[in-house]
Amino acid sequence: MKKPALVIGVDVGGTFTDVFVLDEAAGTTTTSKVPSTHGDQSKGFIEGIASRVERFSNISTVVHGTTVGTNALLERKGARTGIITTQGFRDVLEMRRRDRPTTWGLKGAFTPVVERPDRVEVNERVLSDGSVLVAVDEEEARARALDLASAGCESVCVFFINGYANADNEQRAVEAVRSVWPNPYVTAATEILPEIREFERLSTATLNAYLQPVVSSYFDRLETGLAGNGFEGDILIVQSNGGVMAVDTAKRFPVRTALSGPAAGVIAATEIAGAAGFDNIITCDMGGTSFDVSLVAGGKAALSAQTSIDFGMVVRTPMIEITTIGAGGGSIASVDQSGLLQVGPQSAGSDPGPVCYGLGNTAPTVTDANLVLGRINAARPIGGKLDQLDVGAARAAIDADIGNKLDLSVEDAAEAILRLANAKMAGAIRLVSIERGHDPAKFAAMPFGGGGALHAGALINEVGLGSALIPRYPGITSALGCVVADMRHDKVQTVNQLLDQLDAADLGVKMNADADAMEAVLKSADIAFAGIDHLYELDMLYLGQTHTVAVPLEIATSGLDREAIRDAFESTYTIAYGRLLEGIPMRVMNYRIAVVGRRPGLDMNLFAPADGKPADECRTETRSVYANGQNWAAPVYERLDLEIGTMLKGPALLEQSDTTIFVDPGLTATVDGFGNLIIRAED
Repeated sequence: MKKPALVIGVDVGGTFTDVFVLDEAAGTTTTSKVPSTHGDQSKGFIEGIASRVERFSNISTVVHGTTVGTNALLERKGARTGIITTQGFRDVLEMRRRDRPTTWGLKGAFTPVVERPDRVEVNERVLSDGSVLVAVDEEEARARALDLASAGCESVCVFFINGYANADNEQRAVEAVRSVWPNPYVTAATEILPEIREFERLSTATLNAYLQPVVSSYFDRLETGLAGNGFEGDILIVQSNGGVMAVDTAKRFPVRTALSGPAAGVIAATEIAGAAGFDNIITCDMGGTSFDVSLVAGGKAALSAQTSIDFGMVVRTPMIEITTIGAGGGSIASVDQSGLLQVGPQSAGSDPGPVCYGLGNTAPTVTDANLVLGRINAARPIGGKLDQLDVGAARAAIDADIGNKLDLSVEDAAEAILRLANAKMAGAIRLVSIERGHDPAKFAAMPFGGGGALHAGALINEVGLGSALIPRYPGITSALGCVVADMRHDKVQTVNQLLDQLDAADLGVKMNADADAMEAVLKSADIAFAGIDHLYELDMLYLGQTHTVAVPLEIATSGLDREAIRDAFESTYTIAYGRLLEGIPMRVMNYRIAVVGRRPGLDMNLFAPADGKPADECRTETRSVYANGQNWAAPVYERLDLEIGTMLKGPALLEQSDTTIFVDPGLTATVDGFGNLIIRAED
């Protein structure tokens, strides 16, 4: 029987669902972009695959970057959740870190995802050294669980103070709760995060419970839909750390998908840029509702141990560092009460979408501005949702809402919208580069998503970036990232000991044992790996400090010793701060392990335009484009038909099914050997 050869990457965004199809046997790729289906994203998921794949039985693996968990958190549409906690710690989730929604304001409100009546206590206590002061009463835990279920809770989180030091009480309570809970949605905080700091542990575990019914039911519908179409392969889900996990694991740990879709884009961008010779890039993912930015230095994406999805919604799990602002193609432009132009964060999304879609929205958007200025072809909208865009409606909306209020022509008003949107995007780029000590001139912007390539030149000019690299298929980059992402599992465990008192050999044995167990879980997914790597880190600090540094560690076959740990810490600390604190004891707070199953790499030569043509043969028309306060005659090209080595001078437009690229006046664009487009300032 012929083995299925198709690997499918699917990224579901707020506006479009992107599909990347890799035929491993033939060495070919195809792509698709279809409108996302709100209410049930699995429908658009299936439709997207069906638009490019005739038989689902030919698919070996589907890898999915999802925003279901992200949206549920941002919109507060998770399940009603209960918390069972240690007596006296009912309000940890609400007290947080004594922060405020507005740092400098005297007012502000916060409502936790679990209301106080759904937070109940039991009599138990574990001390910080792991000793059990009061054993948990399983019968009391069962009674509290039944109370929460009767009140209407769909899921429950069990969180006991100091559970990271000894999880025995918590595990006994969890087993008792599971014996009476009406569904599988029971979360143990120490299974999610066995790490010191009670608020972060409770917040992460609670959000996991909050997402479980929503995300699990979505994955169930997805599995049913795929199976109904004949699919018998594996389903993998992209994690926020840029790795992938089995769908069953994702159902247990949905909080790990909080930044699933954006993370896939960063992984793809890193692979594409590395093949093209760019180790330093700033990814710029512009979709319909947001603009996501991440910095990749030395070919490695930055990982953060913790992030805030929204105020008071802290997730402490490894995530690719991504900064998000409300500046997408559907971001709405308006003039506020003080007479100032504003863009976003409100978005028209895909339904009803920009004014030019003709689906009921009357407020102008960034897409409408690009259309009015001639940068988007009205007869060639991306995504297959419409056959034609309404330029007249877009002009009328911009004139009424912006032009008349600011005394500007329609073109100048549209350009003002783009200038403000570009300024906001430039601010996000500066945040991850200049404000963290990086020179943007040494980085290339890598815009992708449906709208990113329209703004590449503006970002070069605004921020002073060295160049921009436009991938072969910008609109489906995140879907490509699903295909190239490695499989990964992470674990953190609190140690909380002074280095001089640490049994380093015993720590090395524990870390190796954990890594072996994690590798076994990895292999149970029955996925072919090019290799498996074990990565070790210690969170360390000097005695009296609050913030830790991540210390990379190698565990030799002969074991681990204190001097090796001391040397690694001093080297890392010196790089971070420039000096050591002599005579101050060192503390090991946590150990971290990542086990990475490297999937076979994707040959980027697949994207090279083998049968490309000279620019003159790819030119389709000349269009009037408004830029820098004047009209320009811009040639329009079929981007995917251009041969390697082609160089174009701006202004120019390059069109393809998933995006449009605008080369600003004063810039040049060159097709490299992989079919990427490199944009730089003209010499």
